Amino acid sequence: MEFLSVKAFAEVNGVAERTVRNYCAEGKIPGAFLVGRTWNIPADAVLPERNNARKPKNAVLQALREQKEMRMKGGIYHRTQIDLTYNSNYIEGSRLTHEQTRYIFETNTIGISEEGIRVDDVIETVNHFRCIDMIIDHATDKLSEGFIKNLHRALKQGTSDSRRDWFRVGDYKKLPNEVGGIETCPPEEVHKQMKTLISEYNKKKRTRT
Repeated sequence: MEFLSVKAFAEVNGVAERTVRNYCAEGKIPGAFLVGRTWNIPADAVLPERNNARKPKNAVLQALREQKEMRMKGGIYHRTQIDLTYNSNYIEGSRLTHEQTRYIFETNTIGISEEGIRVDDVIETVNHFRCIDMIIDHATDKLSEGFIKNLHRALKQGTSDSRRDWFRVGDYKKLPNEVGGIETCPPEEVHKQMKTLISEYNKKKRTRT
């Protein structure tokens, strides 16, 4: 009989290695046995059915965390990183295409382009991937101003904006601005408005997904 390692079995079934080890330890995969500290799993073994009564409160978040740990390609984590980063950066004026964004995420390189690429666009794209990981890791935590500021600090780290005192990376703006021709909240009102927004958000009931 052919046997698979935990890593190989996890990749075949699209789950995290930790999940497979837990199944083995709990005796939920028939025929799996330990040799030293290594689990050997029959190649024809199947994943145990999940008990609906014990279904995770947020199956989407569970999938995001498992796929993030595996760096799994083609899943919801992979798609979220690329699509969310591209669209968010495009709104802010990034010139990177969706394909270039995907290439940076998958290979950590920028590839070849006939057009000039702004260094800030590349840096913010890589930083954005980190921010999404932070959001996934802290998705069940209570939202706070501190976390939002940490996201902004992580997003702008190493960019030209981080070298401008007036930009206030990791803090609220000093200068008024507009987006799409629409004036935004004045700098002196941002803290108050953010506190109200966060308070209202934290009062909302979380729904199962």
